[in-house]
Amino acid sequence: MKYFRKLVGQRCYLSPISLEDAERYTEWVNDMEIGQFVMFSTAIFDLDKEREALQRLMRESVSFAIVEKDNNKAVGNCSLMGISDVHRHAQFGIFIGDKTYWNQGIGTEATALILDYGFNILNLQNISLEVFGFNKRAIRCYEKVGFKFVGQRRDYIFMAGQYHDVMIYDILAKEFSSPYVNDIFERSTSEDAGRDKIAFE
Repeated sequence: MKYFRKLVGQRCYLSPISLEDAERYTEWVNDMEIGQFVMFSTAIFDLDKEREALQRLMRESVSFAIVEKDNNKAVGNCSLMGISDVHRHAQFGIFIGDKTYWNQGIGTEATALILDYGFNILNLQNISLEVFGFNKRAIRCYEKVGFKFVGQRRDYIFMAGQYHDVMIYDILAKEFSSPYVNDIFERSTSEDAGRDKIAFE
C-alpha cells in the first residue's frame, strides 16, 4: 500500500486516506471492542457501505490515515469535521482501529499532528471534541495534548445496559505548541535566507 507523508511525527505520520484500506476499515468498524468507544457502534457496515463512508469522510472533512512510521501500516484515522471558515472552528475525531497499537502513544502523536494542521495550516481558532465518559484512555490522550474540559451531556448515550455522559473538550490555537509545521517552516525559511545571502554577496 502506498501512503504519502503529509505530517510526520516520531512514531507515525498522517497520509491521505486510501480507499484500498476499505476492507481493513470494515473489520475495524464492526469490531465491538473498538465500536464501544466511538459514535458508530450501533451501525452495521459491509464493504460497500464502508467504502461510501470513507469517500464521504474524505469529501466532507479534512481526514488522514494514521500510518505507523516503521512499517508503513495504516492503524486508524483522524479528522477535522464541520469546519467553519467564518468562525474558524472544527470538531475533532480519531480512532485507532489496529488494537495492537493501543496504549503506545500513537493516538496522542496523531492528535498533535492534526491539531498542528488545523491551527497552523487551516488557521482555526477552536477545535472541540466529544468523548464518552467511560473512555478514560482517550480522555488522558486529549488532556495530554492540551484539550480542556468545558462541559458534559448527561446520560447522553446508551451502552451495555446503562446511560453514560458525553464529555466535551476543546483547545484554542494559543494553547497549542506546534510539533511539526512551525519547525518545518522555520528551517526552510532560514535555509532560504542563507542561500539568498550567498547569492547577493
